[in-house]
Amino acid sequence: MRPIMEVAEELGLSRDSIIPYGRHKAKISLDAIREDGRRGKMVVVTGITPTPAGEGKTTTTVGLTQAMGRLGKSVVATLREPSLGPIFGIKGGGTGGGKSVIEPDDEVNIHFTGDAHAVGSAHNLLAALTDNVAQRGKIEGFRPEGITWRRVTDVEDRALRTIMTGIGGANNAPVRESGFDIVTASEIMAILALSRDLADLRRRLSRIVVGYTAESEPVSADDVGAVGSMMSLLRYAIQPNIVQTGEGQPVIVHAGPFGNIAHGCSSVIGDRLALGYADYVLSEAGFGADLGFEKFMHIKARFNGLEPHAAVIVASVRAVKYHGGVRARNLDVPNADAVREGMANLVHLIGMIKSFNLPVVVALNHFPTDTAEETAIVKRGAEEAGAFAAVESKVFAEGGAGGIELAQAVMAAAEPDEHPEIDYAYPIEATLRDKVVALAKRVYNADRVTYVLAAGRQMRRFQERGWGNLPVCMAKTHLSISHRAALKGCPSGYTFQISDVRASVGAGFIYPIAGSIVTMPGLPGSPRQLDVDANGAILGL
Repeated sequence: MRPIMEVAEELGLSRDSIIPYGRHKAKISLDAIREDGRRGKMVVVTGITPTPAGEGKTTTTVGLTQAMGRLGKSVVATLREPSLGPIFGIKGGGTGGGKSVIEPDDEVNIHFTGDAHAVGSAHNLLAALTDNVAQRGKIEGFRPEGITWRRVTDVEDRALRTIMTGIGGANNAPVRESGFDIVTASEIMAILALSRDLADLRRRLSRIVVGYTAESEPVSADDVGAVGSMMSLLRYAIQPNIVQTGEGQPVIVHAGPFGNIAHGCSSVIGDRLALGYADYVLSEAGFGADLGFEKFMHIKARFNGLEPHAAVIVASVRAVKYHGGVRARNLDVPNADAVREGMANLVHLIGMIKSFNLPVVVALNHFPTDTAEETAIVKRGAEEAGAFAAVESKVFAEGGAGGIELAQAVMAAAEPDEHPEIDYAYPIEATLRDKVVALAKRVYNADRVTYVLAAGRQMRRFQERGWGNLPVCMAKTHLSISHRAALKGCPSGYTFQISDVRASVGAGFIYPIAGSIVTMPGLPGSPRQLDVDANGAILGL
C-alpha cells in the first residue's frame, strides 16, 4: 500500500485537510469540499437483482476504478462502509475481491475509523434520553407506550429483535416492549449519509421522531433535548474516510445505511468532495437496481446536485441463470435455455434505468465456468434491450487490466459534458400514494398497489402532517423486483401490497414496508470464524 498522504496529495487534497488514522487510512476535513472547483462526472454502479451466486458489484466498482486509473484518468470510487454484523454472518467482508479490493481491507471491514460505533452510540443515547423523558413525564401526554425509537447493535442477534425493557422494579422503568435493529438500519446512519455539513446534520437530527403523545402528536429528538449530545458523538463521524484500491487509486468509504429500509448509498459528503477533484466518480448503490439505483436517484442525487452522467449495471451469467430457474448448486453447469429465461430480470432493469434518461453499460462479471454461448446470449440480449454497451469484465482475476474495455465503454457513455435531464418516476409534489404507485409500476413491474387497513391509515396521517412532500424509500426484499423473495426473474401482473408505513423525518423520507422486512438479521448455522495470527493479522476474512 502507498502511504495515504501520498494518495490524497496526488488527488489534489492539501496535507492540512487530511487527518491520518495510521499510515493507510485517514479522514478528510469538510473544508476540503470544493463548491466551485473542477467538477467530475458521476457514474452510479448498480446491479441485477441479487442472487446467491454473488454478482461482484463492489469488485467491479473497484476494478473499474483501477482500469480508469490505468487509462490515465483521475478517478475516485465512493463506497459504503461495510457493516460489522454481516462480516460474521453470511455476506462476509465488503471490500471487493480477487485483484480488485480496497486496502487495507482488514481495517476497513473491522472497526475502520469508528464511524459505526459513533452512530450506534448516538442512537442508543437518544433511546436512553427518550425513555428518561417519558418515564419522568417531562412532555405532556408522552408516555413510555408512545415511544417508537428502538435500540441498535452491530451484531446479528435474532434474540434481540423483540424484547421487554425496564423489568425488575421501579428503578429500572419504563417497562415496555421494544427491540434492537442492526446499526446500519439506524435512521442516524441514513442521516449521516445524507447530510451536507454539520449544520444540516443538526437540522436532520432535531427532526427525528422518537414517539407520539397520547394525542398522536410526534415527539422529536429536539423535544427530548438530545441533539447537542448526539452532535458531540458524531462530529468526527461526518468526516469522510479515504483509503485506496489495490492499485493505488483513492477510495472514499463513508456511511453505510441499510439498503432495505434506507437508501443504501454512501455519503453525499463523500460524493460532493470527490467530484471536486476527480475526472470520474464511481458511486456504488446497494443491492439491485430496483432498490439501490432507484433510491440513489430519488433520495440522494435529486436533492444534492449528484445526478449521474451514466449508470453501470453489474450482472453475471451465473446470476442470470439463477433468475432463469437454476438452483445455486447447479450454476456451474452450462444451461443456455436458463440464461435466455433469466434475461427478463436484466432486460427489465436496463429498461428501468433508461426510463430515467440515462445511458447504461452492462458489466458482465466473468466466471471461469461461463461458456461462450451463454456470454453471447447475455451481451446480445442486453444490447437489444437498449444498453449502451455490454462488456465482459475480468477485474477479479486481472485487476484494472481486466476492466480496460469496460472503462472505455463507461467513459464513452458518459462523454457529454452535461449530464442528461433526468426523468424521475414522480414529481416531488405528488402525494405519497401516487409516489408508491409510480414506483410499483415503473420499477417493480406491478399492476396495482393495495394497503392493509392500518398502513393506509398511517399513510393518510403522514400526508396530513405535511410529510407528503418527502420522497418514498420503499422497504422490501432485495431478492426480487417484487415484494416477494420467491418471485425470480421479472414477475408481472401482480398486486404490490403495503403492510406498514413508517417515517424517517430526520433522514427525509417516508418508508412504506412491502412484505416482511427484518431489521435485525440472525447469524447463520455456521457463522464466519475469524482469528489472528502470531503477528496480529486477521485470518478468515
